[in-house]
Formats: sequence, C-alpha cells, structure tokens
Amino acid sequence: MSAVERLAEIPGQAAAVGPFSHAVIANGFVFTSGQIPAITGLDDQPDTFEGQVRQTIENLRTVLEAAGSSLAHVVKVNTYLTDPSQLEEYNRVYVEYFGTAKPARTSVCVSLWGVSLEIECVAVLATAEQEAS
Repeated sequence: MSAVERLAEIPGQAAAVGPFSHAVIANGFVFTSGQIPAITGLDDQPDTFEGQVRQTIENLRTVLEAAGSSLAHVVKVNTYLTDPSQLEEYNRVYVEYFGTAKPARTSVCVSLWGVSLEIECVAVLATAEQEAS
C-alpha cells in the first residue's frame, strides 16, 4: 500500500456528489469525507430525522470498513446539523452506535445542500491499533 490511499468508490455506497474521495488512508489513520443520509443518491433518503441519522452513520460504517477500520476505531467526529433542535435526537441515535467509546466530537449548525446532517470522522486503522498494543 502506498503512503496515501484514496477510496473514491466504495461498493454499496452512493457515489460521491463531487470531486472527492469517500476516504483517504494515511499514516495509520482513515479520514472520511462527510457522509450524508443518501441511500442510493440525494433523492433517496429516509423520511424521518432519526432514520437519516441512522443512514448517515451506516454510510460512515460502510466507508470505514472498506478502509480497514470500523466505528469502534473512531477517534474524532465532526457533525454538521441544520437545526440546533436536532441535537437531542441526534445524540440519542449517536450513543447507540458509539456507546461508551465516546470519540472526541465537534457539532455545529450549518446550511447544507438537500440534507439535514453530515458526519465526518477520523479513525485508526484496525491493523495500526493492533500493532500499537
């Protein structure tokens, strides 16, 4: 593997909506692009905010696993919501996926294009974590 590996396409994942990779692997870390609640594309998203959060985190899981990592290896999360009132519901779903792992996290409210949230993260490669132990 080269020093930097880019994952532009991931089987089972909606295509990137711009000129970027879903993830970049470098120096034992996976840096994901922001994942959105798209199932097959922007026009195919869950109807409820809870469903959108779940779909976004599942998309994140798919990207991380394709890169050789997992949600359990996430060390930093950046969350972008479109409405501050979404935070409580977001947190309820978030804790189901991240539990007591509690990665470092930043949450902000922004205006997004056709989606209610976006999540990006940094994770350790599973092999890198095992080598460090």
